[in-house]
Amino acid sequence: MIEKHYNYTDSQEKVIEKIIDDENLHLNHAILPKGDRLPEHYSNSNVYLIIIRGEMTAQFNDQEAKKYNHHSFLNVPFNTKMNIINEGEETLEFFIVKTPNPANYKK
Repeated sequence: MIEKHYNYTDSQEKVIEKIIDDENLHLNHAILPKGDRLPEHYSNSNVYLIIIRGEMTAQFNDQEAKKYNHHSFLNVPFNTKMNIINEGEETLEFFIVKTPNPANYKK
């Protein structure tokens, strides 16, 4: 078998899960119920956020927080302070794509 197959969780509850962590890519999947958030942190690679359900409120560095809805893709540069919260009415679900894998990122 040439291809690799990956699954991710389908839930209304909070989920932060690692899907892929190889030499090429780091891919996480996140589900945040209404009012939940990720801890404030700095991006450790080039980060792409792909929102597939709900609405994300995100603040990057000291910029004003903005709302992004499903079907949105965000690109966040390396070493950017990130604050992500679900202030919407429905569950927020998104993928976090880090490329290159942070273990291989050259500053």
